[in-house]
Amino acid sequence: MQKTNSGNFFEDFRLGQVIRHATPRTITEGDVSLYTALYGTRFAVQSSDAFARSVGYKRAPIDDLLVFHIVFGKTVPDISLNAVANLGYAECRFHGPVYPGATLSTVSEVIGLKENSNRKTGVVYVRSTGSDETGRIVLDYVRWVMVRKRDEAAVIAEERVPELASVVAPEPFAASCPAIDTAAWDNDLAGSRHRWGDYAVGERIDHVDGMTVEEAEHQIATRSFQNTAKVHFNQWAEGQGRFGRRLIYGGHVISLARALSFNGLGNAFHIAAINAGRHVAPLFAGKTVFAWSEVLDTIELPGRSDVGALRVRTIATSDQPCHDFPGRLADGNYDASVILDLDYWVIMPR
Repeated sequence: MQKTNSGNFFEDFRLGQVIRHATPRTITEGDVSLYTALYGTRFAVQSSDAFARSVGYKRAPIDDLLVFHIVFGKTVPDISLNAVANLGYAECRFHGPVYPGATLSTVSEVIGLKENSNRKTGVVYVRSTGSDETGRIVLDYVRWVMVRKRDEAAVIAEERVPELASVVAPEPFAASCPAIDTAAWDNDLAGSRHRWGDYAVGERIDHVDGMTVEEAEHQIATRSFQNTAKVHFNQWAEGQGRFGRRLIYGGHVISLARALSFNGLGNAFHIAAINAGRHVAPLFAGKTVFAWSEVLDTIELPGRSDVGALRVRTIATSDQPCHDFPGRLADGNYDASVILDLDYWVIMPR
């Protein structure tokens, strides 16, 4: 009997298939410190127990994207060990705060399959759900990933491309964070005087700063999330591949862009949902990541006078400062520097 796991290939997936992923992961304060060291995130609620308690949390919650990466990492050995590329995200909701000591596990359901015309690869759509040790759902999302076939001649029994919402409905966001004491919210300590009402639809923000990615950093990060995707680690294999070097995990770029967004969105203390995300181009070590954001919408939340939601689109670039807001061009393609296009909702004090 084969003892080792070579991962699933495209023809191994079936619509409706449910996969329970190994291994449950307890998130500790050490994980939080390592996450800060890797990305430099500075949002006050996640950085300070004292600040978090003063505004309504029981202590500093774990960064939303660290929760995402842990839940995502569980899925890799079963979904994307043989992936060519992770293509996008949709319908991602963060259901509530997660605190150090929580143990997270993930279950995925295959909701779509579409073989590519070259018959060498296909796209797998999965809905993954992360829960804590009590069974409480903390995060669920859809992603689609291009996966190699083991046998090009293999016939796919049933194919379907799922219909996905372009925007996550904001009504449930009111339950995703505790009541916030806005009088106790100290703008100086939070690092920004701009609250929800100070942002307008169409406003563009250059986050100014850049972060250069080192080879060791992105591998430490990806190992920390227990993400085993081969393309991030094995230079012996990747040196013979299309790019000749290791690819940086796309989630690494998301976290860098989020950390950079503090300069301009410092009071955006909670990510409530990700509407859509696209890894436009790969990133490699030695490149410097910059970011800018556009406000797409502002909404009041039902029953909440303490916080409001901003729909934000953040664009990350490689080796290209964002003072001129590089993005989509007139022909619909992206500027050559763009590596990430992320559409998401954040919560801010009013």
